[in-house]
Amino acid sequence: MEAFYQSLNVVLNPSHLMLLVGGVVLGLCVGILPGLGGIVGMTILLPVIYGMDPHNAFALLIGMVAVIPTSDTFPSVMMGIPGSSASQATIMDGYPLARKGEAARALGSAFTASLIGGLIGATVLTLIIPIARPLVLAFGSPELFMLAVLGMSMVGVLSGNQPIKGIIGAGIGLMLGAIGDAPAVTEYRYTFGIDYLMDGVSLVIVGLGLFAFPEIIDLLIKGRPISETAELGKGWLDGVKDTIRHKFIVLRCSIIGVVIGFIPGLGGSVVDWIAYGHIIQTSKDRENFGKGDIRGVIAPESANNAKEGGGLIPTFLFGIPGSGSMAVFLGGLLILGIQPGPSMVTENVDLLYTAIWSLALANIIGAGLALVLSKPITKLTVVPFSYLAPFMILIITFACYQATYSWGDLIALLLVGILGWLMKQFGWPRPAALIGFVLAGNLEQYLFISVQRYGLDWLTRPGVLIMVVIIVASLSASIVYQKKLKTAGQSAVEDIAKK
Repeated sequence: MEAFYQSLNVVLNPSHLMLLVGGVVLGLCVGILPGLGGIVGMTILLPVIYGMDPHNAFALLIGMVAVIPTSDTFPSVMMGIPGSSASQATIMDGYPLARKGEAARALGSAFTASLIGGLIGATVLTLIIPIARPLVLAFGSPELFMLAVLGMSMVGVLSGNQPIKGIIGAGIGLMLGAIGDAPAVTEYRYTFGIDYLMDGVSLVIVGLGLFAFPEIIDLLIKGRPISETAELGKGWLDGVKDTIRHKFIVLRCSIIGVVIGFIPGLGGSVVDWIAYGHIIQTSKDRENFGKGDIRGVIAPESANNAKEGGGLIPTFLFGIPGSGSMAVFLGGLLILGIQPGPSMVTENVDLLYTAIWSLALANIIGAGLALVLSKPITKLTVVPFSYLAPFMILIITFACYQATYSWGDLIALLLVGILGWLMKQFGWPRPAALIGFVLAGNLEQYLFISVQRYGLDWLTRPGVLIMVVIIVASLSASIVYQKKLKTAGQSAVEDIAKK
């Protein structure tokens, strides 16, 4: 408990609070740009936090990661374009509400649900640390290796209707992560005689290349403002009342968000759809969903904020990112010299509680600022993107150049950016590639240690066998489910043809 109160004093320090607000404001700015989301925002921050005090760096990182699931609601509601992968389901009812002139009501309910969901996520993270301590300390290198493999397999299982693409996408990330010096033996791989590649490719370059570059190119090709109108209408208070009236929906979907966030590899790409599907299945009156039902906004927004608290659990305690943004957050921890894993519950408990307090405060500040700044933020969406693009390109190239201060950084950004654009055009999951890139070093290192220490006996450890069963079961269930969907689709087409 002493660490708990010490962390509270750190969080209430004026410099920490100022950096936390700075992270929140930057997250609001990034969140309103369609398609960018937390991965790009967090990646831009990585060069900034280099050399900072870990507590202050946490303020910036968590300020951003907490508010982006809130701010990405703007493009989802106002223009029907997902601000990030975690806000896709919000479009289903948020955009129809905006077209009816009830954008303010939709945003009010979304921000309130996001606030409550974020606080629930922070509370669960607080409660899980004492409970998880003995479990975490029981994990050795074999269990950590299998947990990383589980994360990779879950990426494939939940990558839309083509799980093989998800697995291959993660494999592409593993290949990028294997460039440079090997973590287990003294050799260089895939350098092709280029000195720049001997240290591997920076996480900043991979994150911005896979996500920021493709979105900027697509928006420039469209050559129009992000949104056509900046009208919010009335009903802010009605949105808050709607959320309070549907408090049990908020609670249920927040719990769903925490659970999904906790499972390595799932993260934001599915949590909103699972929450949205849950609320439709458990509602008796379903006819208004997709036409402007406020419950269709509350459910996904409460879940996608709560998932951040759940996502921090495997990231901190096992070093396994729960989502793409958590993968970048994990890279930030390593930059600060913090090694996530079982040692976090013994040596860095104060940092864990600092993260928890910061997460709770960031959600409160973020929801408040989103409400206050809604009108000016919405006006930015009608500015032609060609005016915003040079500023964004400048920020991205500057952030990448900070990796090694070499022209190779910019060349690598261009090449990875082209890869990211091609993956987007052909429907390949980019978060899977990012998670594979981040896990590449851990997978190889844990496997090497396991074999060196236990030989092949590590394969018979109970924890390893349990996770093998989970991996096989999840992959099998995914294949069966996809076959059923395909069969149902073919049957529907045949029925239509007969009619």
